[in-house]
Amino acid sequence: MTNKLHRLPIATRIRNNFLAGLIICAPIAITLWLTWSIVRWADSWVKPYIPARYDPDSYLNFAVPGSGLIIAMIFITIIGFLGKNLIGRGIVQFGESLVHRVPLVRSIYKSVKQIFESVLKEQNNSFKKVGLIEYPSPGLWALVFIATDAKGEIATKFNAMGHDMVSVFLPPTPVPTAGFLIFVPREKIVVLDMSPEDAAKLLISGGLVAPDELASRAAKEKRSRKQLRAPAET
Repeated sequence: MTNKLHRLPIATRIRNNFLAGLIICAPIAITLWLTWSIVRWADSWVKPYIPARYDPDSYLNFAVPGSGLIIAMIFITIIGFLGKNLIGRGIVQFGESLVHRVPLVRSIYKSVKQIFESVLKEQNNSFKKVGLIEYPSPGLWALVFIATDAKGEIATKFNAMGHDMVSVFLPPTPVPTAGFLIFVPREKIVVLDMSPEDAAKLLISGGLVAPDELASRAAKEKRSRKQLRAPAET
């Protein structure tokens, strides 16, 4: 084995070392770049509205990156705390009643609010399971995120036909941020043990990064234990 390594051309060894270094450095560089971009974006939105006496940059000879993001997080947390009490809920409801009187704005507000409530609600089970469905034709399988049971008029129509339907999100590769909402019969979904995070890695990598089976089972057991603890905590 050692002799074979010594027989490799210098150019091949340099290329292999470069690729190994790229695997190490590229994720770090991209992560730092994305983090820095988010911090700068938040600062550009928040800092112009901060009074000078509360802005750390006014007391220092250099800009403090991330101060706008920290202030925004503190402000949002305070708003959430105030919105939970009786007076805060009354103010929020009064503000929403004003918004609901504006024809175009109320539709946008309701849609955006519903999306955030569905994604961020702690007890929501949406997109916590991953499965396979036959798509786009029988014999071909696509990875999907299982959303929830069909609801409202859609559920009523399907129930009348004797179908138990589930809504799933079918994302594309390699950017799983947009996709298709598909209603699939429950019995036609092959539920997987892998976590949504592992499924996202599989999609982004184009199938190159496959989750380990043992890790998927461990993730499933962890989710099961968490679900069992939830009723006791409530």
